[in-house]
Amino acid sequence: MSGHSKWATIKHKKGAADKARGKLFAKLARQIEVAARSGGGDVNSNASLRTQVLKAKAAQMTKDAIDRAIKRGIGEDDGANYESITYEGYAPGGVAMLVDVLTDNRNRAASDVRNAFSKFGGAMAEPGAVGWQFSRRGVILVPGALDEETVMGIALDAGAEDIEVDGGSWKILTDPSVVYDVQSALETAGIEVQSAESTMVSSTTIEVTSVEDAKQILRIMDMLEDNDDVQDVYANFDIDEELMQELG
Repeated sequence: MSGHSKWATIKHKKGAADKARGKLFAKLARQIEVAARSGGGDVNSNASLRTQVLKAKAAQMTKDAIDRAIKRGIGEDDGANYESITYEGYAPGGVAMLVDVLTDNRNRAASDVRNAFSKFGGAMAEPGAVGWQFSRRGVILVPGALDEETVMGIALDAGAEDIEVDGGSWKILTDPSVVYDVQSALETAGIEVQSAESTMVSSTTIEVTSVEDAKQILRIMDMLEDNDDVQDVYANFDIDEELMQELG
């Protein structure tokens, strides 16, 4: 399974914990706040804000929490001034990673990201070193046991572009602007959605065959995801199911 979808599944399972959910909501609120500050508080005229609000609703964030984040963004309530930064790096095995950050302290964020890479055998890279191979796509995972024609019909009618096998799941690819619309259509039809995200997908994939490399890669992902400043982590690794089971 490829990096973005494998990690999405891991996060989905971990997300049941209250602590993980609380951290996710804090990051979503920050993203909403920044989108509102840059483009205004109207979801109808601010496409970026609409995407972030749909993402928050998909994660079951409350309307009140969303509204408070929008108000902070447009200046009705006090909020921090966040800077958007993307860091690039390599994990063990030559795996490429992009790290999206929203921070009010650039020095702290850079130090934390660098520490996550160096602690587990990775290294920071120069801007552009790995970013060129990533492009933004909507990615939705549903159980692979479902009938392909049924899933494809619902997804395509809702605006999806393609469907393919990814491990034990169907991976539905969409334009990032409609990913949450497609998710809604699938759920309305009674289909379980394992994960749905607007993510960065790499044009190349690194197959990880070493148990130790796989452990280090997932440790880097986990440490970065646990950082309040880090909003998203994208990677181009592929770990097969047998190795994932070995990792536990």
